[in-house]
Amino acid sequence: MAENTDALVAMTRILSPHCRVTRMSDGALIADWRRTRFLGVATADIRKFAGEISEERDEIITGLVRAGCATARRSQQSDVAIGLWLRGVHLLIRTMGFGRALRLLSLAAPDYARADPAATEDVERLKQAVQSHGRRSWFVNDDCKAEAMTAFVLLRRRGLKAVLHVGVREHPFALHAWTSSSGLCIPNADPRGHAFAPVLSVDGGGQ
Repeated sequence: MAENTDALVAMTRILSPHCRVTRMSDGALIADWRRTRFLGVATADIRKFAGEISEERDEIITGLVRAGCATARRSQQSDVAIGLWLRGVHLLIRTMGFGRALRLLSLAAPDYARADPAATEDVERLKQAVQSHGRRSWFVNDDCKAEAMTAFVLLRRRGLKAVLHVGVREHPFALHAWTSSSGLCIPNADPRGHAFAPVLSVDGGGQ
C-alpha cells in the first residue's frame, strides 16, 4: 500500500498542473480539468512506475505524454547554445531595455508544465555554463541581468520551475538580478556578500 502511495506521488510530479489524481480501489483516475478528460491508470501500471525497470517507467511516462496529461522534459541545452542565448539576451537588453526585453522573453518562457523540480545538478551545470560565458565574453562582461534572464528562459523552456528576481541595495545603491531554481541562484543572489532585497519577482508568463 505504501509503495503504491509513493508511486502515485512520483507520478503526480510529472503531470501537468491542470491534472489531478484520485486514488481508486483498482488504481487511480487522472482528471484533466482543462480539457474535461479522464484517464484511468491500473494498479499494475502504478507499481511499474515505482519499479526499478526504467523501460517500463518510461513507457508509462510516454503514454501520459501522448494522452496530454504530462509534458515531456526538453533536453539540456549544449554549452554552445547557452553561450548564444546569453549573447542574444544581452543584445536584446541593450537594444530594448531590461523591462521590455523581460516582457518579450517571458513569452518564450511559459509557465512550467511539470510539477517535479529541476535536478540540482542540472541547475548547477547551467549556472556554471552561463557564468563561464559571461566572464569570458567581453561583449556580455559578466552582466547579471543577461545571466539571470538567460537562465530563466532556458529553465522555463525545459518545463522547469524558475523565478527571476530583481533586488535593490540601498547603501551604496545598486540593483542586481538573479534567477532561482531548485535552491540555486544564477548568478548568486548576494554577489561579494552584499544582500539585495527583492523588489520584483517574475515566475512565468511575464507575471
